[in-house]
Amino acid sequence: MGGFSIGTIEFAAMSLVPYFAADLGVDAATAANAISAYAIGVVCGAPVLAVLGAGRSRRSLLIGFMGLYALANLAAAVAPDWNSLLLFRFLSGLPHGAYFGVAALVAASLVPPNRRTWAVSMVMMGLTVATLVGVPASSLLAQGPGWRWGFGVAALLAMLCVGLVLLYAPKDKPEAGASPAAELSALGNRQVLLTLLTAAVGFGGLFAVYTYIASTLQEVTLAPSWAEPMMFTITGLGMVVGTLVVSRVADRNPLRSVGVMMLLSMAMLLAYPVSTQSLPMMAVTLFGAGFAGAVGPAMQTHLMDVAGRAQTMAAAMHHAAFNAANALGPFLAAIAVSRGFGFPASGYVGAALAFTGFLILCFTAWDYGRSREAVLK
Repeated sequence: MGGFSIGTIEFAAMSLVPYFAADLGVDAATAANAISAYAIGVVCGAPVLAVLGAGRSRRSLLIGFMGLYALANLAAAVAPDWNSLLLFRFLSGLPHGAYFGVAALVAASLVPPNRRTWAVSMVMMGLTVATLVGVPASSLLAQGPGWRWGFGVAALLAMLCVGLVLLYAPKDKPEAGASPAAELSALGNRQVLLTLLTAAVGFGGLFAVYTYIASTLQEVTLAPSWAEPMMFTITGLGMVVGTLVVSRVADRNPLRSVGVMMLLSMAMLLAYPVSTQSLPMMAVTLFGAGFAGAVGPAMQTHLMDVAGRAQTMAAAMHHAAFNAANALGPFLAAIAVSRGFGFPASGYVGAALAFTGFLILCFTAWDYGRSREAVLK
């Protein structure tokens, strides 16, 4: 439920860009900065809250993080102007990475080691189901009652998550030896940093395209209004299927699984600009891009293997890295759009990011193998 709440408005905000842009009097490229503001909030909030939360029970952290998320989204729902919305989007991003990081650790602690990726994927499934159900629903709300309802519903779902955590989350004690210094050690771990860089660059491509799906459908494909929620549903379905597939095989070799998916992502993003002339072609491409983007659980598993005592920091920064991608992709795509290359050019920007991320991943895998060999010797 927490993942569904966060995912609904994180991804729906991209589909809402044309609507709050018109209502608040800014152009689409400027309005996309609300996406980047949220992502920057995640990047800033993840390490700070991970350090502040050291020595506290994971159950209490989940409650606190989701309570803050609910309040920030409620404020966004009633934002009176563009600057206020930008501020509240930043604030709502602060607990995102820390919440998912702690939730993933709780889930992984409840299963055998060879089931960790599956357990994490069940936490992340809230995000992917949100792209399948929550985002299209928010798009429909924007076309009807208005875009503000999307943020209001996210706040309501977040409070429901708080209630469910109170009822069902295991009552735990703070981790033995947990401290701010232990968590900060993640920032000096080369494997942690390389994995985070892979996510931050490589998956900016999906976000570069996803941010402008609604605008592309309206201005390039000239699709009817019903096509918007349908395309977001198809993308979300690709993410759900991808999560289910990857979670079953990634425990054997997480980095290899990520590499295969990144190559698939590059291929889909390269095909995207051509596909925008046809709804069926666009549907196939977006399904493939969504499928290829479902690598979060595999990367989380690798971070658990290499993070040592800094599990919370590494897990939280994992989601910060994906939101750095969420900021980088739309930012670079906005440059291409503003310079006259058109919304379809976001696919070429995305493919370049995916390829760069793949190269970083190859170096990460080589460094990991070398480190393991050194330990064995």
